[in-house]
Amino acid sequence: MALCNCSSDLLLRRRSFLNCRQRFSPVPNQRISTRIGLSSRQVPQDPGLEDGKDNQTSSKRISEQSSWESKDSEGKDYLYRLGAEADNMNIAVGAKQGVIDDLFVGNFLGKDADFVFDYRQKVTRTFEYLQGDYYIAPLFMDKIVCHIVKNYIVHLLNTKVPLILGIWGGKGQGKTFQTELIFRAMGIEPIILSAGELESERAGEPGKLIRERYRTASQVVQNQGKMSCLMINDIDAGLGRFGNTQMTVNNQIVVGTLMNLADNPTRVSIGQNWRESDITHRIPIIFTGNDFSTLYAPLIRDGRMEKFYWQPNREDIVNIVQRMYEKDGITKEQVETIVDSFPNQALDFYGALRSRTYDRSISEWISDIGGYENLGNTLLKRRKNNELPTFIPPKQTVEALLESGYSLIREQELIMETKLSKEYMKNMDD
Repeated sequence: MALCNCSSDLLLRRRSFLNCRQRFSPVPNQRISTRIGLSSRQVPQDPGLEDGKDNQTSSKRISEQSSWESKDSEGKDYLYRLGAEADNMNIAVGAKQGVIDDLFVGNFLGKDADFVFDYRQKVTRTFEYLQGDYYIAPLFMDKIVCHIVKNYIVHLLNTKVPLILGIWGGKGQGKTFQTELIFRAMGIEPIILSAGELESERAGEPGKLIRERYRTASQVVQNQGKMSCLMINDIDAGLGRFGNTQMTVNNQIVVGTLMNLADNPTRVSIGQNWRESDITHRIPIIFTGNDFSTLYAPLIRDGRMEKFYWQPNREDIVNIVQRMYEKDGITKEQVETIVDSFPNQALDFYGALRSRTYDRSISEWISDIGGYENLGNTLLKRRKNNELPTFIPPKQTVEALLESGYSLIREQELIMETKLSKEYMKNMDD
């Protein structure tokens, strides 16, 4: 009796709704009923009222071939899968059997025919652009190679091996470049992140990204038979605490993720159900930064991270700069003269010297192609058959390099002496 009363109440409420729509809408009542699909015969009855029949068995599918109702291997439809996604967005499905567009998946291309997905997942780094013979500092090489090898043979060692190697030191000392040279020499295909990827408008995204990239490096080892590692550049810029900077949820999650990787490097979850066979290869992690004292102290403790302070000595600087100027015909004695003329400068300073010497030649080349007024038409809108005049690089001399060096020194001193921010803000306290 109670069930019948409930059904009657439901019918009365829907009829009242139709009467309201008829009163305030110029559309006829019949059209409204057709639009919203309501009539007295379509009022759902409670299961068990009609000889115990289940009402769900009489419901019709949206379409017999609707991809939204395709079932996966677990018998769940695609809307369920879409709702289970972290962002409710699924752009990496493609034509996969049992997931979406099941009708168009055949045997010609295989059951999983999304080739674009494979290219989207190509996040590893190769170093074909590093052409030439560069100098690698022996101490730097020993530290990187030893850390990577220890993590790959940790099962043979009866000792605790930190998963993370933190390389820190002054600005512009070639930490990242030297590391990439070592990767190229060892044939390693690493995954490289930057500090800018450690923050997101969505909570948890950077932490998940780190775990995904870690597992991708593990797949490189397993599927391609190549060595791999995870490298995060300038990590103190993304996770460091400077003055009154705000600590975000993503900062905390990233720190927690990295600590968890260091403690459990072979069990890494990105949201999937755990399986006993889901064992991830141990992948070494390398950080670069300028000041690790700004990082969360438990992350950089000795059990998790091995620290390496990189400060190239004079011999390292001379050898690196000599390889840099070797094609210009600058001898080692001349390089020593340049290095001794500008002591206490970072390695990138000597690269800036060579770049500054190109300025005069580029100005002359601009005049040859028609002047700065026509640069847009000359550089971007020219026809394919119209070739630009050949640019002739300047001949490098010690005098030109020294002149560029003194110019850079003057710019550095001017920035330190003329602090315009204080000049702008001096009246704010009044």
